[in-house]
Amino acid sequence: MRPNVVMILMDDLGWKDLGCTGSTFYETPNLDKLAKQGMRFTDAYASCPVCSPSRASIMTGKYPARVGVTNFIDWSGKHHPLRGRLIDAPYLKQLPQSEISLARALKSAGYRTCHVGKWHLGGEGHFPQDHGFDVNVGGGRYGAPIHGYWSPYKLDNLPEGPEGEYLPDRLTREAVDLIRAEDDRPFFLNLWHYLVHTPIQAKPDAIAYFKAKAERLGLDKEMTFEEGDFFPTDITRKRRIRRRLLQSDPVYAAMVKHMDDSVGAVMQALEETGKAANTAVFFTSDNGGLATSEGSPTCNLPLIEGKGWMYEGGTRVPLLVRWPEKIQAESVCRVPVTSPDFYPTILEMAGAKPDPNQKVDGVSILPLLTQEGTIKRDAIFWHYPHYGNQGGRPGASVRAGDWKLIEFFEDNHVELYNLREDQGEDRDLAAAQPERTRELLEMLHAWQGSVAAVRPEHNPDWKD
Repeated sequence: MRPNVVMILMDDLGWKDLGCTGSTFYETPNLDKLAKQGMRFTDAYASCPVCSPSRASIMTGKYPARVGVTNFIDWSGKHHPLRGRLIDAPYLKQLPQSEISLARALKSAGYRTCHVGKWHLGGEGHFPQDHGFDVNVGGGRYGAPIHGYWSPYKLDNLPEGPEGEYLPDRLTREAVDLIRAEDDRPFFLNLWHYLVHTPIQAKPDAIAYFKAKAERLGLDKEMTFEEGDFFPTDITRKRRIRRRLLQSDPVYAAMVKHMDDSVGAVMQALEETGKAANTAVFFTSDNGGLATSEGSPTCNLPLIEGKGWMYEGGTRVPLLVRWPEKIQAESVCRVPVTSPDFYPTILEMAGAKPDPNQKVDGVSILPLLTQEGTIKRDAIFWHYPHYGNQGGRPGASVRAGDWKLIEFFEDNHVELYNLREDQGEDRDLAAAQPERTRELLEMLHAWQGSVAAVRPEHNPDWKD
């Protein structure tokens, strides 16, 4: 029997933001239970340190550089192109219709396809319903609830709820209703929450709980922030990067709780409908936690930096997968995986195959999930030719085994780290390991050529 598939994608959730991944301040009992029921990945990655590209990679199985969506889709015109020593590279502002999305592929295989929540892969003509979803609740052009998490939301494809309704609660109810719907077809539920993206807003009782917890633990008295360098672009260079040093924000902690409550409600609905045993549940994030700007609500340490950066804090994310009788409970996988891998993995679970005419960069991680084999891959790659709103600079990177190399485009300097010995990327080994550095840089450049990666241009008007 083909399994149902639930893909729960969070927005800006950090690698260490769950109890089961190391947080001692946030509380995630439902997700901790999910981890115990399935497999937890220690080295899972989003394919980009910002949202839209990672989402495009999940929908297509391709690296963002190949799709052409390499930055978050900016409808305001305020954030692109940013100019520093370089001028941000151009990119697509919609998922092309030529792409055979995961929803379209599953629909062709007989699945009922439903999207609930954030989309951020294009405007009119490029919404979820234009890419193979039978149902779209709340998926539109915006990357955040720009009018806040409380109704009225003023979001695309979401009828308004009663005044004061909390958006995560609404999206959870919509997802639960779709799970409970009577239908003989297997279903694919794409639950992409707006949580925990800014604005950082939560329910008052949850905020009060975590405020009291922070005070009880003395976290409100510890040094919370560290001032960093100035931002590297023309419109932000007078502002300093502000790094959070510990997880202690009670409002963000409350948002994490609401996220966990949502997962609990989804799992309860699967159990009560008798569908849990035949449902594969994926839980992950579209990029690392927001730790260096815009309030810096979370901390990713020991990983450095966060959203918008090429370092581990920007791209390493939590990944939990539960599939009863297929995935051993309380299993842990340390093999590096990346978001384009979901596409071929889910299709293989469904007994379907990618279109032979469509290039897929990801590989199926089903052998890892079932512990019946391994995957054949030399390296995984990133290409982010943009200035991050959070302080990161344009660059690209490659991870091969334990080794990671980052190339920064402003001056073409490279950094090399051994992540097994130094996951905090504290010791740059590029000078000490010239042969390995050269090998990885050549590998990165060859990959960039194979996907037609676009690099940023020199800015003739920049003055230091």
